[in-house]
Amino acid sequence: QQSRFMTEYYKILANNAFGNYRTLMQQMTLNPAMGNYLDMVRSTRTAPNENYPRELKQLFSIGLFELNQDGTVRCVENNPCQPGDTPAATYDQNVVNNFTKVMTGWNFCNQTASCPNIAVGTVNYIDPMLLNAGVTTVGNNRHDLTAKTLLNYPGSTTTNIAACTNCTTLPNIATYANNSLNQALDNVFNHPTLGPYVSKVLIQHLVTSDPTPAYVSRVAAAFNNNGSGVRGDMKAVITAILLDPEARGDAKTDPNFGKLREPVQLTTNLARTFD
Repeated sequence: QQSRFMTEYYKILANNAFGNYRTLMQQMTLNPAMGNYLDMVRSTRTAPNENYPRELKQLFSIGLFELNQDGTVRCVENNPCQPGDTPAATYDQNVVNNFTKVMTGWNFCNQTASCPNIAVGTVNYIDPMLLNAGVTTVGNNRHDLTAKTLLNYPGSTTTNIAACTNCTTLPNIATYANNSLNQALDNVFNHPTLGPYVSKVLIQHLVTSDPTPAYVSRVAAAFNNNGSGVRGDMKAVITAILLDPEARGDAKTDPNFGKLREPVQLTTNLARTFD
């Protein structure tokens, strides 16, 4: 692939590292490199692809199971879980199918008026993906216009997206589709498992591979509210992670403390050891 494939992807991560997680979700969803990698650019109402809608939940936001604020798993029968209990799933296949409908119709940006970085003979990996790219008639619309049912959880205000009743023109379809995408991302962003899931993963990458539930809970609290009523403030989250008592102080002697080397560091260290 051309170098811009990863450059624009990396820039989104860099630009939002201390921004808001909701903005990161939006920009990554419409990133053409991600769209190509997880097939959203090929997902249409007649040939829907669930790769990105599934990974958005499983890898990038809430994981497979509901979590308490301290990162421990919730179970169907009891909370805390007891031996033999069934972990409570965050979503099922029906939810994946509905999110897949929401995320149909986007493709590489290829219209001069909307895509300033078009280059003849190359895929546009710079501009965000465009809904119904290249489509000029309503009959060729690529977005699913039927009703969708999203994640249902305590406190959720956006669980259903109605079918489009005024989709006789492409502008109306575009308004409906973009509103649906925003509602779906809001639905995931406000899920109570998002804070502890993201917080624990970041702690594992930045500080220790086996954080205590109390550590996760303190960081998740910062994710849920940065002190000024803002959810998803990554600057507050990173600050909470790195300034937490479990991340600072004298050299750690607890055998459970420490971070596993990432593969590239492990390989580099082996190469250096053997000259």
